Amino acid sequence: MADHVRAMLVEYSPSIPPLALSFEMNPQTLNRTRTVQLPSTAASGRGYDFSTPLDTPRVAQGAAVQPESFSIEVLFDSSDHTGPTGALGVQPQLDVLRTMLEPKVQGPLGVRTLASLGAAPAVGFQRDETVSVVLFTWGTHVLPVFLTSVRVEEMQHLPTLVPMRAKVTITMQVIEGRNPFWTAEQIRQLVGAASFPPLAAAWGGNG
Repeated sequence: MADHVRAMLVEYSPSIPPLALSFEMNPQTLNRTRTVQLPSTAASGRGYDFSTPLDTPRVAQGAAVQPESFSIEVLFDSSDHTGPTGALGVQPQLDVLRTMLEPKVQGPLGVRTLASLGAAPAVGFQRDETVSVVLFTWGTHVLPVFLTSVRVEEMQHLPTLVPMRAKVTITMQVIEGRNPFWTAEQIRQLVGAASFPPLAAAWGGNG
Protein backbone atom coordinates (compact mmCIF):
# COMPACT_ATOMS: atom_id res chain seq x y z
CA MET A 1 0.00 0.00 0.00
CA ALA A 2 1.32 3.42 -0.95
CA ASP A 3 0.56 5.07 2.40
CA HIS A 4 2.32 2.42 4.45
CA VAL A 5 5.96 1.56 5.02
CA ARG A 6 7.48 -1.71 6.06
CA ALA A 7 9.00 -1.87 9.52
CA MET A 8 10.69 -4.62 11.49
CA LEU A 9 11.71 -5.53 15.03
CA VAL A 10 14.68 -7.90 15.22
CA GLU A 11 16.17 -9.23 18.44
CA TYR A 12 19.90 -8.48 18.51
CA SER A 13 21.06 -11.88 19.67
CA PRO A 14 23.62 -14.59 18.86
CA SER A 15 20.73 -17.03 18.47
CA ILE A 16 20.18 -18.23 14.90
CA PRO A 17 17.74 -17.31 13.62
CA PRO A 18 16.94 -14.33 15.85
CA LEU A 19 13.39 -13.39 16.75
CA ALA A 20 11.99 -11.05 14.11
CA LEU A 21 8.67 -9.42 13.36
CA SER A 22 7.88 -7.56 10.14
CA PHE A 23 4.78 -5.38 9.81
CA GLU A 24 3.21 -2.50 7.92
CA MET A 25 3.30 0.82 9.68
CA ASN A 26 1.54 4.05 8.85
CA PRO A 27 4.13 6.83 9.30
CA GLN A 28 1.44 9.08 10.79
CA THR A 29 1.29 6.85 13.87
CA LEU A 30 4.98 7.19 14.77
CA ASN A 31 5.48 9.33 17.88
CA ARG A 32 9.00 10.34 18.92
CA THR A 33 9.71 11.94 22.29
CA ARG A 34 12.93 13.39 23.67
CA THR A 35 13.04 15.42 26.85
CA VAL A 36 15.57 17.42 28.88
CA GLN A 37 15.79 16.78 32.61
CA LEU A 38 16.35 20.08 34.43
CA PRO A 39 17.86 20.35 37.91
CA SER A 40 15.41 20.87 40.78
CA THR A 41 16.65 24.44 41.24
CA ALA A 42 15.49 25.29 37.71
CA ALA A 43 11.97 25.93 38.98
CA SER A 44 13.13 29.17 40.57
CA GLY A 45 14.55 30.44 37.27
CA ARG A 46 17.76 31.56 39.00
CA GLY A 47 21.10 31.11 37.27
CA TYR A 48 19.65 31.52 33.79
CA ASP A 49 21.04 35.01 33.14
CA PHE A 50 23.43 35.14 30.20
CA SER A 51 24.76 37.63 27.68
CA THR A 52 26.96 35.64 25.25
CA PRO A 53 27.20 32.05 23.94
CA LEU A 54 30.18 31.60 26.29
CA ASP A 55 27.70 31.64 29.18
CA THR A 56 25.72 28.64 27.96
CA PRO A 57 27.75 25.95 29.81
CA ARG A 58 26.92 27.66 33.09
CA VAL A 59 23.28 28.15 32.15
CA ALA A 60 22.89 24.49 31.15
CA GLN A 61 24.77 23.09 34.14
CA GLY A 62 22.88 20.16 35.64
CA ALA A 63 20.56 19.72 32.64
CA ALA A 64 20.60 16.29 30.99
CA VAL A 65 19.09 15.07 27.73
CA GLN A 66 17.01 11.92 28.22
CA PRO A 67 17.12 9.02 25.73
CA GLU A 68 14.62 9.28 22.90
CA SER A 69 11.50 7.13 23.06
CA PHE A 70 9.20 5.90 20.31
CA SER A 71 5.57 4.91 20.38
CA ILE A 72 3.92 3.19 17.43
CA GLU A 73 0.52 1.67 16.87
CA VAL A 74 0.33 -1.45 14.73
CA LEU A 75 -2.76 -3.28 13.51
CA PHE A 76 -2.38 -7.03 12.97
CA ASP A 77 -5.15 -8.59 10.91
CA SER A 78 -5.27 -12.15 9.59
CA SER A 79 -8.79 -12.01 8.09
CA ASP A 80 -7.33 -12.37 4.59
CA HIS A 81 -5.32 -15.48 5.45
CA THR A 82 -6.51 -18.96 4.60
CA GLY A 83 -5.28 -22.43 5.42
CA PRO A 84 -3.21 -23.40 8.47
CA THR A 85 -1.69 -19.92 8.83
CA GLY A 86 -5.13 -18.33 8.99
CA ALA A 87 -6.19 -20.80 11.68
CA LEU A 88 -3.47 -19.39 13.93
CA GLY A 89 -4.78 -15.84 13.55
CA VAL A 90 -2.37 -13.19 14.77
CA GLN A 91 -1.26 -15.28 17.76
CA PRO A 92 2.23 -15.91 16.31
CA GLN A 93 2.90 -12.16 15.96
CA LEU A 94 1.73 -11.50 19.51
CA ASP A 95 3.85 -14.39 20.79
CA VAL A 96 6.96 -12.94 19.13
CA LEU A 97 6.40 -9.58 20.84
CA ARG A 98 5.81 -11.16 24.23
CA THR A 99 8.92 -13.32 23.84
CA MET A 100 11.00 -10.25 23.01
CA LEU A 101 9.84 -8.76 26.31
CA GLU A 102 10.68 -11.80 28.42
CA PRO A 103 14.01 -11.79 30.33
CA LYS A 104 16.60 -14.10 28.79
CA VAL A 105 19.46 -16.19 30.10
CA GLN A 106 22.66 -16.37 28.07
CA GLY A 107 23.68 -20.01 27.97
CA PRO A 108 26.50 -22.08 26.48
CA LEU A 109 27.41 -21.44 22.83
CA GLY A 110 25.38 -18.25 22.82
CA VAL A 111 22.02 -19.98 23.10
CA ARG A 112 19.43 -17.70 24.69
CA THR A 113 16.49 -19.16 26.59
CA LEU A 114 13.64 -17.70 28.55
CA ALA A 115 14.73 -17.02 32.10
CA SER A 116 11.52 -18.63 33.35
CA LEU A 117 12.62 -21.94 31.81
CA GLY A 118 15.98 -21.83 33.52
CA ALA A 119 19.22 -22.97 31.94
CA ALA A 120 21.78 -25.70 32.28
CA PRO A 121 24.43 -25.44 34.97
CA ALA A 122 24.73 -21.94 36.42
CA VAL A 123 28.12 -20.62 35.39
CA GLY A 124 28.92 -17.02 36.29
CA PHE A 125 27.53 -14.54 33.83
CA GLN A 126 25.74 -17.28 31.90
CA ARG A 127 23.03 -17.20 34.54
CA ASP A 128 22.51 -13.46 34.33
CA GLU A 129 19.05 -12.51 33.18
CA THR A 130 18.89 -9.74 30.61
CA VAL A 131 16.24 -7.96 28.61
CA SER A 132 16.51 -8.10 24.85
CA VAL A 133 18.20 -5.50 22.72
CA VAL A 134 15.98 -5.06 19.67
CA LEU A 135 16.73 -3.38 16.34
CA PHE A 136 13.85 -1.18 15.17
CA THR A 137 14.08 -0.63 11.43
CA TRP A 138 11.87 1.52 9.24
CA GLY A 139 12.81 3.20 5.99
CA THR A 140 16.54 3.98 6.18
CA HIS A 141 16.59 3.99 10.00
CA VAL A 142 18.04 1.19 12.12
CA LEU A 143 17.97 1.95 15.84
CA PRO A 144 18.82 -0.23 18.85
CA VAL A 145 16.01 -0.10 21.41
CA PHE A 146 14.56 -1.63 24.53
CA LEU A 147 10.88 -2.53 24.36
CA THR A 148 9.54 -0.74 27.43
CA SER A 149 5.84 -1.44 26.89
CA VAL A 150 3.63 -3.59 24.66
CA ARG A 151 -0.11 -3.06 24.98
CA VAL A 152 -2.35 -5.51 23.11
CA GLU A 153 -6.03 -4.99 22.37
CA GLU A 154 -7.50 -8.14 20.83
CA MET A 155 -10.51 -7.17 18.73
CA GLN A 156 -11.75 -10.26 16.91
CA HIS A 157 -11.48 -13.98 17.71
CA LEU A 158 -12.11 -17.37 16.17
CA PRO A 159 -14.49 -19.75 18.00
CA THR A 160 -11.33 -21.22 19.57
CA LEU A 161 -10.61 -17.73 21.02
CA VAL A 162 -7.54 -17.37 18.83
CA PRO A 163 -7.19 -13.62 18.11
CA MET A 164 -7.77 -12.72 14.45
CA ARG A 165 -7.31 -8.98 14.79
CA ALA A 166 -5.32 -6.98 17.34
CA LYS A 167 -4.23 -3.40 17.84
CA VAL A 168 -0.81 -3.22 19.46
CA THR A 169 0.85 -0.15 20.96
CA ILE A 170 4.61 -0.57 21.23
CA THR A 171 6.78 1.82 23.24
CA MET A 172 10.56 1.74 22.86
CA GLN A 173 13.55 3.57 24.29
CA VAL A 174 16.57 4.16 22.08
CA ILE A 175 19.86 2.74 23.37
CA GLU A 176 22.20 5.68 23.02
CA GLY A 177 25.88 4.95 23.44
CA ARG A 178 28.87 3.39 21.76
CA ASN A 179 27.19 1.05 19.31
CA PRO A 180 27.34 1.07 15.49
CA PHE A 181 23.61 1.66 15.04
CA TRP A 182 23.42 4.75 17.24
CA THR A 183 26.64 6.11 15.71
CA ALA A 184 25.22 5.71 12.20
CA GLU A 185 22.00 7.46 13.26
CA GLN A 186 23.97 10.39 14.70
CA ILE A 187 25.92 10.75 11.44
CA ARG A 188 22.70 10.62 9.41
CA GLN A 189 21.12 13.22 11.66
CA LEU A 190 24.11 15.59 11.38
CA VAL A 191 24.14 15.26 7.59
CA GLY A 192 20.42 15.97 7.48
CA ALA A 193 20.78 19.02 9.72
CA ALA A 194 23.67 20.34 7.60
CA SER A 195 21.53 20.12 4.46
CA PHE A 196 18.95 22.50 5.94
CA PRO A 197 19.31 26.12 4.72
CA PRO A 198 21.32 28.41 7.04
CA LEU A 199 19.33 30.87 9.13
CA ALA A 200 20.08 33.84 6.91
CA ALA A 201 19.01 31.97 3.78
CA ALA A 202 15.86 30.72 5.46
CA TRP A 203 14.94 34.32 6.25
CA GLY A 204 15.50 35.43 2.67
CA GLY A 205 19.12 36.50 2.81
CA ASN A 206 20.87 39.13 4.85
CA GLY A 207 18.81 42.05 3.89
